Amino acid sequence: MAPNLRYTPDYIVSPGSVLEEYLTELGMSKVELAERCGRPNKTISEILHGKAAITPETALQLERVLGRAAAFWLSLEATYRLKLAERDESSSLADHVGWANAFPVKQLIAAGHLEAPNGDSDLVVKLLRFFGVGTVAGYEARFGAMQVAYRRSPSFKAAPEAVSAWARIGERAAATLKCRPYDEAKFRNVLGQARALTMGSVPEVWPELVPLAAAAGVAVALVPELPKTHLSGIARWLSKDRALIQLSLRYKTADHFWFSFFHEAGHILLHPKKTIFVDEKGGDHPELEAEANKFAGELLISSRDFASFVRAKQFSEASV
Repeated sequence: MAPNLRYTPDYIVSPGSVLEEYLTELGMSKVELAERCGRPNKTISEILHGKAAITPETALQLERVLGRAAAFWLSLEATYRLKLAERDESSSLADHVGWANAFPVKQLIAAGHLEAPNGDSDLVVKLLRFFGVGTVAGYEARFGAMQVAYRRSPSFKAAPEAVSAWARIGERAAATLKCRPYDEAKFRNVLGQARALTMGSVPEVWPELVPLAAAAGVAVALVPELPKTHLSGIARWLSKDRALIQLSLRYKTADHFWFSFFHEAGHILLHPKKTIFVDEKGGDHPELEAEANKFAGELLISSRDFASFVRAKQFSEASV
């Protein structure tokens, strides 16, 4: 890990100490400053000792008395209070190091999704920033009950932290796509066009598939899987008029890719926006997973066409 070369002093300069330097330079006592500002002696004394904040009104008075702009004093005050908050928060963040270490941190850093942290507390901060939340409680509220429907291998047990990190990468990728408001009729038409694209290789048709879906209000993102995710795809709603289909290309085969895509599309079209699919083999909603499987299967090869193919009993490479 590269060393952090930023200058980070281990002390905090208060506005009061700066104000005291000005008074010393001018040969002015705090009592005189209080008189000139029309403020109580106690107020000026508390500012000098960092116990009271410089208010906008006081900053204006200091500007008139000392000749330094009010914005200067307010900037000092804001920076001081922010540094105090960061110092106080640092100790509480250290309590969440165990939470942070549950994520695939090394892989997130290697892929450029996470900045290398400068210590344990900084790792917590950078993960919160990655997830776009202010606190660990905010993470739990946003991702703990993520509204997703996903296909996963029943042979593996996925780690919730890895799944939420993978989902967040897709969410951030979707934010860079320009999508129209969701239109069900348009999306059904897009799936017909996507069916025709299955004859080409995934790298060839990907640049065509993404804008097609975006025009119907569905962002499509391809995100390599993270360790302990074992996911083929996720479908979820980012807002009431914007959906996301996120694929991993887990098995690196066209048939698995397309079945995953149409399976997730089935969730978007057929199932409630707030339904949560978080367990293996469909979890609490195996019937919805079965419906999505059937939807994908019928769209790719209809049961009627398949039955006709079997009846013909011509199983040559050309007929397949």
